Amino acid sequence: MKSEILSALRAQKDYVSGQELCGQFGVTRAAVWKEIRQLREEGYEIEAVPNKGYRLTAAPDTVSGAELKSRLETAWAGQNLVYLDTVDSTNDYVKKLAEQGAPHGTLVVADYQSGGKGRRGRTWITPHGTTIAMSILVRPQIRPEKASMLTLVTGMAAAEAVGQITGLDVKIKWPNDLVIHGKKLSGTLTEMSAEMEGVHYVVIGTGINANITEFPEELKDLASSLQLELGHPVDRGAIICTCMKYFENYYEKFITTQDMSLLIDEYQRLLANMDRQVRVLDPAGEYGGIAIGIDEQGQLLVEKEDGSITRVYAGEVSVRGIYQYC
Repeated sequence: MKSEILSALRAQKDYVSGQELCGQFGVTRAAVWKEIRQLREEGYEIEAVPNKGYRLTAAPDTVSGAELKSRLETAWAGQNLVYLDTVDSTNDYVKKLAEQGAPHGTLVVADYQSGGKGRRGRTWITPHGTTIAMSILVRPQIRPEKASMLTLVTGMAAAEAVGQITGLDVKIKWPNDLVIHGKKLSGTLTEMSAEMEGVHYVVIGTGINANITEFPEELKDLASSLQLELGHPVDRGAIICTCMKYFENYYEKFITTQDMSLLIDEYQRLLANMDRQVRVLDPAGEYGGIAIGIDEQGQLLVEKEDGSITRVYAGEVSVRGIYQYC
């Protein structure tokens, strides 16, 4: 009931009477007071005025289950929510839940991730209270070769959410990394369980540098955080819930056509590589060119010096351009 009370307090700028809360949730005043007291212990500032009721005046920077549930505005994305104070990898945790039958849209959020995974086996560590570490489970009725496009869908959702909440001009380095001023803010890793004919489930994990203020020496010139860019901490819960709202919208569009045809324009508006010189590190041979957007399959279109256009498939090759971290 904690999240429901938080939702009710957030919905009203003025006071909400204890009697109104009792009637809304079918509980006693004592039960309401117990939840209010627990919320205060967790750092929420809640005024209580006789004959007026309760009013939320301040909230802590937390990504707890109650906090996120009280702010989600989705039909299914994140509605089955699991919050973990500490986990080795949110992706691994979601995969275990998936094997146990967890429903489509299950979201796992962790405050601390000790062994998060990045591309090519890199470790993505997220210290307590500083970053966003989340993974969502989806069960799309698509062929396995189409699942990689969900990485682009998630990158779009994260970019839009960060931009909306912070006002920063965040872009996507194809296929999914968030970047600003030439530095990496976020990465996404998609993992799949499938057979030849179909997908059992897809797990999409995203890590965002939210309130990190220091990076190791080797990353200082390659990575940044939202706090470093803004000069003040960001509301991690707002970003997570807004990301889920965008993800649900973009996912539904993707499933309608099972490609990026309904999302190309929006994606290319966010594409940092657009009309930029890139270097494609293909095992068959490196080559350069100008990135001119993506096609309906999410492949990066690169125009070579001879005028020919090649399609780069996410996951098969690396693309280097104005950013050096990749």
